[in-house]
Amino acid sequence: MKHDRDFTPDYGSPAELSPGFRRLTANNPGPFTFKGTNTYLLGTRSIVILDPGPALPEHIDSLLKACAGSKIEAILVSHTHMDHSPGARLLKQETGAPIVGCGPHRAARDLFENEINPLDSSGDKEHQPDRQLQDGEVFQCAEFGLETIETPGHTANHLCFALQGEDLLLSADHVMGWSTSIVAPPDGSMRDYMTSIEKLLSRPETNYYPGHGGKVSDAHTYVQHLKRHRLQREASILALMAKRSWSIPEIVNELYADIDVSLHPAAGLSVFAHLEDLVERGLVSSTPDLSLTAHYSNGSKPS
Repeated sequence: MKHDRDFTPDYGSPAELSPGFRRLTANNPGPFTFKGTNTYLLGTRSIVILDPGPALPEHIDSLLKACAGSKIEAILVSHTHMDHSPGARLLKQETGAPIVGCGPHRAARDLFENEINPLDSSGDKEHQPDRQLQDGEVFQCAEFGLETIETPGHTANHLCFALQGEDLLLSADHVMGWSTSIVAPPDGSMRDYMTSIEKLLSRPETNYYPGHGGKVSDAHTYVQHLKRHRLQREASILALMAKRSWSIPEIVNELYADIDVSLHPAAGLSVFAHLEDLVERGLVSSTPDLSLTAHYSNGSKPS
């Protein structure tokens, strides 16, 4: 299992990963973006740009400079978070290239009807693709083909892409070497995430290029590690439930004591995603109904 935790981007300059395959990282580092959002440029004379990132004019300028003398054939988007998709609209304004890939931002299910979602601002609700790709659909470009792989979990509309004829998968935010993916309701779903993990394990690709950080090699070993991590987190939550009733902030304080408190709201949403799945499976009960402010305990409610 290998992944580049020492990833150091050269902002503004594309790094050549292989012939016709480059990475240009946006200068938007942070606790949820690591060193910044990776934008990938595929092709030479005719280029597809994957995930132009946030609405950063300087990043768009760098992409245009990197593509000078070539045609930008399409702007591909993996999912609708503000650090991945808004730049597509800026790039389309400059080039006229169509926006292709995931559909509009949506919730995996109805939650937070009477609550404030701590990460609500992360969703790009203005995204409207010119063409929405479906699972298994091959996006045929001038120089290559990309197979679409629906991988909901991090968001409900998350897509990965496999480069046909190559041992290469563009994993966006579903698999990243620097960190586990945030699974934050309502657009994220733990059950969907785990199903998508199994889906990638069934595929042949062993080299992943993620939305943040460096290349993940021996990807199946690493994805198995991610699966075990989630199952261990689930087991830890169930162990707490056996003791007494817990609120989400109490669970976070117990299980995430070693992380910066500024990340506790995001950790709370990840815990909520686990709890939602456990409640649906009858292993945990919520009082009152499932919500961020409910208390959770062992077993299902009596009928």
